[in-house]
Amino acid sequence: MPTFPDILVAEETTGDLELSERHSLRRVAGLSTELADVTEVEYRQLRLERVVLVGVWTSGTVVDAENSLAELAALAETAGSQVLEGLIQRRSQPDAATFIGRGKVDELKAAVESTGADTVICDGELSPSQLRNLEQKIKVKVVDRTALILDIFAQHAKSKEGKAQVELAQLQYLVPRLRGWGEALSRQTGGSGRGGGAGGGVGLRGPGETKLETDRRRIRTRIAKLKREITAMGVIRDTKRAGRLRNTVPSVAIAGYTNAGKSSLLNRLTGAGVLVEDALFATLDTATRRTEARDGRVYTLSDTVGFVRHLPHQLVEAFRSTLEEVGHADLVVHVVDGAHPDPEEQVRAVREVLAEVGADRLPELLVVNKADAAPEEMLLRLKREWPDAVFVSARTGDGIDALREIIESRLPVPAVEVLACVPYDRGDLVAKVHRRGEVLASGHTAAGTQLKVRVDRELAAELGVYAITDSDWVTDAS
Repeated sequence: MPTFPDILVAEETTGDLELSERHSLRRVAGLSTELADVTEVEYRQLRLERVVLVGVWTSGTVVDAENSLAELAALAETAGSQVLEGLIQRRSQPDAATFIGRGKVDELKAAVESTGADTVICDGELSPSQLRNLEQKIKVKVVDRTALILDIFAQHAKSKEGKAQVELAQLQYLVPRLRGWGEALSRQTGGSGRGGGAGGGVGLRGPGETKLETDRRRIRTRIAKLKREITAMGVIRDTKRAGRLRNTVPSVAIAGYTNAGKSSLLNRLTGAGVLVEDALFATLDTATRRTEARDGRVYTLSDTVGFVRHLPHQLVEAFRSTLEEVGHADLVVHVVDGAHPDPEEQVRAVREVLAEVGADRLPELLVVNKADAAPEEMLLRLKREWPDAVFVSARTGDGIDALREIIESRLPVPAVEVLACVPYDRGDLVAKVHRRGEVLASGHTAAGTQLKVRVDRELAAELGVYAITDSDWVTDAS
């Protein structure tokens, strides 16, 4: 992630904002990144090539403001842009008309002209009027944080469901902002038909429909269709989940901040071979893998989409069916990037989204990843703050065995204990016991396989046919 070697700030205050701080833009140096790729969003071309970042610092410390802009720079780089400049303005709240205040728009325009930037990215979600006002005054494209995240999601979605969810989120974001994308959208087909060439001629007379109205109608039709498609895909997901519940297969969901190392952790735990990339939102499609505990029980591990602070609500709604996979888990493995400058803020942001999908009541295991790259003082601080957390490195494998043991110990334990002697021609039942239950003891006799197991009620009923008593148990069976 880009760093901030210096920032031009006035002396930090803890009370009211100083007058000089209210009326100044701060230049953040050290944000230059390489141009990696250029993308197009279907409904508006976000050609993010040479960008200037601008943020409003309303609360917290200067470090918090720098971290937020550094994350915006990482998002911009992931989208395929070259960051030229980073600016922060200290205000009590963003300006309702232009985000950074009317008096500072000229300074921002000068910074854009001096760097040769073609896009300004604002660290926040802008209203349609703020977007329109800034574009009219600065004369370059203005993109907010939400549009940037949506653009990254559009690049990384691979599955049919993922693409549909991203497109739905984009359209829901776009509808109220159509008027802000350009004056051409106000063109109207129609006219009175009077006068020489006025009105558009034969077939074009009348009030007509503006291009804005036409686009809105088409977009709302598309939104309705996408919602139906996503609902249908959700039925398939529910069917698969019901099958796992019917077979009482415990499930573990790996959740966490974007780029915290969730996919790497899944690969370490299961050998899944899913995509691992040092980029934000590299994983958008949930990957579920089966694995076995040391006692033979089968459970699933699911890698989920990463979260980020101020995750657009359109994305939370569009990805609700995917995120609900977390809400139905028996355990949430919450992965934190131990090498990040502000891991506590990452945890807060993730828990906020988990609460939106009802997963905040589930058992949570906090896992601090990238322990090999984190400073020693950071690790000591996090160990004091989170004494029950597990510290691992998915890259080196350190702590993975201990993590696997803790996960297995947190899995739900089957409720019914059974003693049974299963005939040798019922090997399928023995295999089912090993998959779904906990084998406490086993042995072999002339009559069949003796099992002392803890299983669910349904499987206990199947074993009931072959149940034996304590006196029938052969202790030295082999």
